[in-house]
Amino acid sequence: MQDQVIGEGAARTASGELRVALPPVAEIGSLAEARAAIDGLDAALAVLLERRAAVAAVVQRLKPVGGFAGRSPERERQIVEAMAEHAPVLGAERLARIMNAVIEAGLEAAASR
Repeated sequence: MQDQVIGEGAARTASGELRVALPPVAEIGSLAEARAAIDGLDAALAVLLERRAAVAAVVQRLKPVGGFAGRSPERERQIVEAMAEHAPVLGAERLARIMNAVIEAGLEAAASR
């Protein structure tokens, strides 16, 4: 099986590994290059979000109380704090809003399976 291109600058290898080319932001010199970089990142992000939703569905099955009732504010805070270490410019407050949407979408997807 060959690598599967999922967007410009992003591909999934035959082994399922996700590869994303991340050009240095300083080297992006045109609107077209910037949009191509965003398209590649968005394609990779979509794959990661889909995988996260699938793993979150497993978590919901394993928890004594799943779904929206089983949400753990403490666990969500830990997730956001860990992410903020990797994305300090976004910061915990913005990441909390992003992750709330991601978690809710994942729970909705799990419920619809």
